[in-house]
Amino acid sequence: MSIIKIFFVVFFVAFFGQVKAQQLVDPKATKETVALYRNLHLLSGKHILFGHQDDLAYGVNWKYKAKRSDIKDIVNDYPAVYGWDLGHIEKRASQNLDGIPFDKMRQFIREGYSRGGVITLSWHLDNPLTGGSTWDTTQRTVAAILPGGVKHELFKTWLDRAASFMRSLKGAKGESIPLLFRPFHELNGDWFWWGKNKTTPEEFINLWKFTINYLRNEQGLHNLIIVYNTNSFADETEFLEKYPGDDMADVLSFDKYQFTANSQAFITSTRAELEILVRLAKAKNKLSAFAETGYEAVPDPQWWTKTLWPIVKDIPISYVLVWRNQGYMESIKKMHYYAPYKGQVSEQDFEKFYQIPRVIFEKTTRKKNIYQY
Repeated sequence: MSIIKIFFVVFFVAFFGQVKAQQLVDPKATKETVALYRNLHLLSGKHILFGHQDDLAYGVNWKYKAKRSDIKDIVNDYPAVYGWDLGHIEKRASQNLDGIPFDKMRQFIREGYSRGGVITLSWHLDNPLTGGSTWDTTQRTVAAILPGGVKHELFKTWLDRAASFMRSLKGAKGESIPLLFRPFHELNGDWFWWGKNKTTPEEFINLWKFTINYLRNEQGLHNLIIVYNTNSFADETEFLEKYPGDDMADVLSFDKYQFTANSQAFITSTRAELEILVRLAKAKNKLSAFAETGYEAVPDPQWWTKTLWPIVKDIPISYVLVWRNQGYMESIKKMHYYAPYKGQVSEQDFEKFYQIPRVIFEKTTRKKNIYQY
């Protein structure tokens, strides 16, 4: 075989393999959503996007200051990924469960998108059976909200309200802003009403399929990239126990936090899980992500370069996101934050983390035009 023929064989195999990997589960996805998914695939082999929950809304010792961000205060750049939560949208509340007015959240999402940032949405929705919080696990709720269940119509109303908010998220030209939607997250944990021992795998899968199909087909949302998410997991079997199928998810992800000073144990166990995650994602032609992580109050001055970076440095995930910077919380009588701020003990180490070429922030995603082909 000639060199030219070899070149074309390699090209077509690579090209069509890539196209297959970039196929969203929604065949009617908007062009911006398709472009984002494709570009996240292309970037994930070379870069990891850094994300932060509620980044633009508040930080340690401040709230609702225009253009401010604890991340930007340190490195003069915003995160590449912005995490937000829809909790309490189902109750027609004016604020989400963390106290952010939905009108402001809409504004922040538009700002981040306009600068080239990526938006991901979770939803700590209340328990529709009991009326309690998302952490109310006293009854088996999922069966009650499936078609035919006593709270099914209520659940559809809640989906309508979430869809109305998501539909209102528009760019400058009126286009729907692409959203990495992460419903029923940490599904193998036992702290949410949809979690471990609160429902059967079959019920959960039926709930997932109903939710995604309803938002897509009944509410006409075609700007969603669907993120399947567990908490820390022991093996492939646990991760896939409630997996709804390759036609129902675009991204495979999990959440895991460090709770003790034993960083090496955290590094070793988390890398093992990421390796499983990436292997599964590759086999299923999906993106992979480390959807939530962090070390509360970041007490380790070198956590970014000596813990987080060794975990992700050579693993092709699309993004890693750390949780929110609430600051002092009266309810728990301590500081609650996961990203550094000016004067925080890990500030200088985060500056070094920012300089790592593989880790990218918003200035880079803007230059790469991730919403265009």
